[in-house]
Amino acid sequence: MPSMSRKGNCWDNAPTERFFRSLKSERSDQHGFTTRDAAKSEVLNYITFYNVYFRHSTIDYMSPINFEREHMKQAA
Repeated sequence: MPSMSRKGNCWDNAPTERFFRSLKSERSDQHGFTTRDAAKSEVLNYITFYNVYFRHSTIDYMSPINFEREHMKQAA
């Protein structure tokens, strides 16, 4: 169930909830981790993938890293 932080603000936690939904459906549901270190390693690998390679429709199908680089170039 989506969370809401303030009255009428349903988008406040949407990016975080989307990330964790993707993490669970794409990685953690597919693996049976035997150790905490294995799970931690997989989560870190997913975060790297999500920030460097995954293209997001809300930022013109760019990865967050590339979006920030382009934004910083335009700001300078």
